[in-house]
Amino acid sequence: MAEIKVKIPPHSKESEMMVLGCMLTSINGLNIAADGLDDSDFYFTEHKIIFQTLKTAYKKDKPADIHLIAEELKRQDKLTTIGGLAYLTTLAQYAGTSAFIEEYVELVQSKSLLRKMIHAAQLIEKTALEEPLDVNVALDDAQQLLFQISQAANPSMGVLITEIFSGIKSESRVPYLKELQERQEHYAQKGPEESGITGIPSHFVDLDKMINGLNNSNLMILAARPAMGKTSLALNIAENVCFKNHIPVGIFSLEMSAEQLVHRIICSQAEVESDKIKTGSLNGMEFQRIVSSVNSIQKDVLIIDDQAGLKITDLRARARRMKESYGIGFLVIDYLQLISGSGSNRTSENRQNEISEISRMLKNLARELNIPILCLSQLSRKVEERQGHRPMMSDLRESGSIEQDSDLVMFLLRREYYDPHDKPGMAELIVAKNRHGGVGNISLTFRKEYAQFANYTPIRTSQESDQESEKEFSYFSPK
Repeated sequence: MAEIKVKIPPHSKESEMMVLGCMLTSINGLNIAADGLDDSDFYFTEHKIIFQTLKTAYKKDKPADIHLIAEELKRQDKLTTIGGLAYLTTLAQYAGTSAFIEEYVELVQSKSLLRKMIHAAQLIEKTALEEPLDVNVALDDAQQLLFQISQAANPSMGVLITEIFSGIKSESRVPYLKELQERQEHYAQKGPEESGITGIPSHFVDLDKMINGLNNSNLMILAARPAMGKTSLALNIAENVCFKNHIPVGIFSLEMSAEQLVHRIICSQAEVESDKIKTGSLNGMEFQRIVSSVNSIQKDVLIIDDQAGLKITDLRARARRMKESYGIGFLVIDYLQLISGSGSNRTSENRQNEISEISRMLKNLARELNIPILCLSQLSRKVEERQGHRPMMSDLRESGSIEQDSDLVMFLLRREYYDPHDKPGMAELIVAKNRHGGVGNISLTFRKEYAQFANYTPIRTSQESDQESEKEFSYFSPK
């Protein structure tokens, strides 16, 4: 008697175990797998349940190790179904410290795709054997089934320009001409006196005019020598976006702790000197200003990730999670040279390639999340040797790819750092590269005691003031 072979759908138990094990033991594994897979991609029921629980933890930004997941499964009465704590431990031990999570995710995806194809083929066969009345409808349904699988596997195959004009594939989902008309009407209502910028306002007026606000999918570099105040300026922009525009903001601080950043934010928002907050030597008015600022700040969403020594792959995964969990609309990274590349071996020879990889991946991240990213960068010591100490593009440390990948490059210069009598309390923001507009210099006021930058208003002479008044008055008294 011939042996009957049972056909088992394609699957890889080892790959599924490896993926789940990596998710249980590594934050990077959790981020990559939760981002790239769905529970339907797993063949075994117990693996589906474990993955669902892990993905829920990822979405809620909660830690996920063996014991926490076991507790959650126990709460759902599913711990016994998946094989108890022993099976979770087996998965973690099975994965060990594997660094090939992406490859295992790809394997699980490919097996899942084959199973979907088999399922679609079985449905098509069943329909065909029933001999439907309208063969063309059956054929259309069959093509649609396979097309859906193809679309899921290859989400984007390019966009037709007509699809953008019609609004089918545009970001706003509104026909182009209709959107332009609405923009025109909106501008007419506002009048020419109001800000006509299309990006997110940074509330630094001259900067917004020059760069048209902070635009989505742009990578912006803010570079300066140490102690110039680049962290303060980046924080001030983040504060304005978060507390004035009420847009959720994410900050990766690889240099300072979250508490240090919060201290700076309080100084700037309450306009109370840093030393007074540190020592507690506050008067009643200053204390009230801090209380008011704290209550106001808590209404908005600002996420600070102060994990030191992040790899670029970890940073991207965490940024995606920030976008998914909190819907961030602006991201600040402080600063570029403290990020490690995805490789494990760091030597001075390949550091330039590493920086190139980091800047390229940050630009891709800005496009993927469709938000503006402001990344801080150090400048080389050549600035110190130069007369006037004005930064140049060639001063960007370790790689020319930073200026190549970025949409906007800005340099910060405070002359008083080199000479206390040279423009004290003033700062110069040099827009050296702007892919979507003009370049030039912007004057800012710097209030060191509050770690705060502000819009600069030039002092006008009484003659200029009289001329301005005469011009305004002439509108009401025509000659």
